[in-house]
Amino acid sequence: MTVAMAEEEVNYASVVFKANKSPTAEAKKAEETVYDEVKVKNEPTKQIDDTKADEKAKNRDGHFRQLACCLGILCVVLLLAIIGVCVYITAFNHTSEQNQLKENLTILQAVNLNLTNINNKLNSTVNNLTVQLDNLNKSYTALESNNTDLIAENQKLKTQNQKLKTQNQQLETQMKNLTDMLQDMETERNELNVSRAQWSIDQYCPIDKAVRQCKSCQAGWLQDESSCYVIVDARPPNQTTWDEAQADCKEKISELAVANNAHEKEYIRGKSWSRPEVNGYWIGLRVVDGKWTWVDGSDLTEISWIQPATPTEGHCAISVRDKGLKSMNCSETNAWICEKKALSLTPP
Repeated sequence: MTVAMAEEEVNYASVVFKANKSPTAEAKKAEETVYDEVKVKNEPTKQIDDTKADEKAKNRDGHFRQLACCLGILCVVLLLAIIGVCVYITAFNHTSEQNQLKENLTILQAVNLNLTNINNKLNSTVNNLTVQLDNLNKSYTALESNNTDLIAENQKLKTQNQKLKTQNQQLETQMKNLTDMLQDMETERNELNVSRAQWSIDQYCPIDKAVRQCKSCQAGWLQDESSCYVIVDARPPNQTTWDEAQADCKEKISELAVANNAHEKEYIRGKSWSRPEVNGYWIGLRVVDGKWTWVDGSDLTEISWIQPATPTEGHCAISVRDKGLKSMNCSETNAWICEKKALSLTPP
C-alpha cells in the first residue's frame, strides 16, 4: 500500500524563461508556461523512469532551444525594427532639416538680394553725395576766393570812401565858395542888368536937347522893316574869319545877317559896298552837314542865290554888292554884317 502511494505521488514544477530586455506585447503573448510532471517512483522502477526522464529532458532541451532561437530571432527582428525606426526618424528629421535649410536658404537669398539692392542704392547715394561734396568743396573754394576778393574790394571801398569824404568836404568848401561867388555874381548881374538897361535906354532913347527920343534901332544901326543892321566895314588887317565875325555880332547882342526872303537878300546886298580892299561881307550862312544853313537853323531854300551852289564842308557865304552871295572858305578874312530885331515902339 505504501509502495502504491509512492508511485502515484506526482510533483509539479514551473519553469519560466524571461528575456533580459522588457518584452513587447507580442513577446508577452508568445510567453508560455511549460509544465512538466515529475513522478517519484520507488527505487525498483528508477531506471525505467530515468530513461523516460532523459527522453523528456532531451525533448525539453529541444523545446527550450527552439524557444531560445525564436526569442533570439524575435529580438533581432525587434532590434532591426528599432534601428529602422531610428533610421526613418533620423532620415525624416534630416529631410525636415534639409527642407528647413532650403527654405532658410531661399529666405536668406531673398534677404541677400534685398541687401544687395540696398547696398547698390547706398553705393549710388554715396557716389552722388561724393559728387555733391566735390561740388560743395569747389563752391566753398570759389566762395572763399570771392570772400577774399570782397574783403579786398571792401577795403578799397573804405579807402575810396575816405577819399570821397575828403573830396566831399573839399567840394562843400568849394560849393560854399561858389555860392558866395554866385551871390556876388548875382549882385554884379543885377548891377549889370541895370547898367544894360540904362545902356539900352541911352542907345535906343538918346537925349536930344534935354529930351529923350526913342528909336527902333540904336545909334549906328540901320533899320529895315523889323530888323536892325550894322555894317562892320573893317579893312585889312582888322578883317576876321566867319567864326570871329559871328562872335563879334554876339557881343553886340545880335548875329550875322540872315536873309529869309528876297527883300532881305537885296537889302543886305545893297549894303555890301564894293571896295578893292573888301572882298565881301560875312553873313549868317554856312555849310552844315552837307547843306547850306542859316544861323537861325533854317535851310537855304533858294540855292540859286549862292555861287557855286554845291555845298562844300568848311565853306561860308559872303555878300557881294554886284554878285550876290558867294561861297568862300570860312577861314578867310572879310568884313561882316550883323542883324538883330528892331525895338517895337508902337503898342501891341
